Amino acid sequence: MAENSVGAAAVVTENTCGICLEDPKDPLNLPCGHSFCDKCLDGWRSRYGVEEEIGRKCPICRAMIPPSKEMVTTLLYYRAHKQTHEDKGDTSSEGYYSTCRLLRKAEQKVGADWDGVTVLEDGNGKQTLVMPDYVITAIRRGDSKKVLKWINANRAEDRVNAKATDEMLGMSALMMASLHNNLALMTQLLQLGANVEGRTSFGGTAISSIFNDNAIGRDDISDRARLLLSWGASFFPGHNSSLEASIHQARKYGKHEIANLLESELGGRRCEIVNLSARPELNGKTCVADEYLPASNQYKVTLETKSSEVLVLEPDNLKRRDRTLEDCGYYIEFKNGRTIRHDFDSSEDCKAFVAALNKGESLPVVTEEAEARAEQRPSCWPNWASILPETIRSRKPRRRKEANKKEEMSTEDTCCCFGQ
Repeated sequence: MAENSVGAAAVVTENTCGICLEDPKDPLNLPCGHSFCDKCLDGWRSRYGVEEEIGRKCPICRAMIPPSKEMVTTLLYYRAHKQTHEDKGDTSSEGYYSTCRLLRKAEQKVGADWDGVTVLEDGNGKQTLVMPDYVITAIRRGDSKKVLKWINANRAEDRVNAKATDEMLGMSALMMASLHNNLALMTQLLQLGANVEGRTSFGGTAISSIFNDNAIGRDDISDRARLLLSWGASFFPGHNSSLEASIHQARKYGKHEIANLLESELGGRRCEIVNLSARPELNGKTCVADEYLPASNQYKVTLETKSSEVLVLEPDNLKRRDRTLEDCGYYIEFKNGRTIRHDFDSSEDCKAFVAALNKGESLPVVTEEAEARAEQRPSCWPNWASILPETIRSRKPRRRKEANKKEEMSTEDTCCCFGQ
């Protein structure tokens, strides 16, 4: 190990990354003086927590690396939450014990040698836009109109990827819509450019959140999981958002169809049909791999056409083709207080529709059938009585004037739904 360090130090210059030895991208400068690409250093030591002791040290000189702001945010969050319990005299509830467990994990990730002050800042220098409280409240209430109005009021600010404050662990609108089982809003956010792989301060993602005990035990997560997978959602190493953890949770709660889907390479993914000699007219068409058939190692797929034909295809006849802003496969539009789904017979038709929409050109007249298709989806709204802790459920109803004041997701609610 020492020889590798000396060898690396010998070729590193002030203008190169100490890991990839190329010009640094979004460079991070460590207190020891060595510089690395943001992504290179994140591969060495995840910004969401250190699993191995060596990750706490500079790859070159082995000086200690300060914790990231994500680690510190998570640590301070659980410290404050623990103190809130203690201030109320609550030191014996399951909520308190859960918070203590999460706090210990956060302390382990930061490391016992942290000076309590130094934080490793991002190398890109970009400031994350903070989501207003009323938008957060609108997401919780299912008020898509208010959410979309705020996002579209200034597209240059990338509001669709704004995050909640550190008190809510930096959740994005997509994560909250996923948590609250609002499939239509999730789709519209993705169409507007929401980052399907955006992460919270502790590393959670929109797709990992629905495999949490509270979410997967409360609702059918199939539609949300499939939607996120079709848009290219990934899983990341670590307890919070790994593929293995999600499969385990699915098996634990009897969601074996979803577990089988995750265990397969293309399960749930949007794909392009290729090399299909039996029906060459389908080559180039897109479909969604709805089900993996392990006995035959095949996929049951649904064509992305108005006919929605179902086929059984070999893996060699499928090539992954994630949804994108320009090539989303179908389009959910919010108009006159209603969601309307537009289906197409080809990707080209879909792209033309989206291009016309972005240019403000006139669009096809919406039919009653289109409106009906958009509304044929599972119920979006969770049973809040099953989510909120008993202490919150037992509170007396507030007067209307008080209820309209700033609403924040309680720290217990956040811990419950995005617990690590």
